[in-house]
Amino acid sequence: MDTKTLIKDAKARFSHNSAKAYLKEKYNSKLIIAEQGGLWRADAQTIAILASFAALSNMNPHTTVLIDTFDNPVQVEVTSLLESLTTLYNSVMTEWYAEWKELENKR
Repeated sequence: MDTKTLIKDAKARFSHNSAKAYLKEKYNSKLIIAEQGGLWRADAQTIAILASFAALSNMNPHTTVLIDTFDNPVQVEVTSLLESLTTLYNSVMTEWYAEWKELENKR
């Protein structure tokens, strides 16, 4: 391989990794929602704990106290917050995946 090809490949790899990092930052910020007096991140950990509480209560509406992204305890209605976070997570991840696939196809 000649030097020009190596430089071109390195630049392409750097550009691709930069684009992936940009997408991650872009879509991670979209996973935050203000609801029920707190600021929540729609991530796997938060959704999982809410799903666990919902399963324990047989899906009857009830409240529990969770720590929000500002480390404040907030009393929340479990099923309502779970539904909001799950909906947000699914829509954002679908958008992220579509944009990531475009990026991968251009590679």
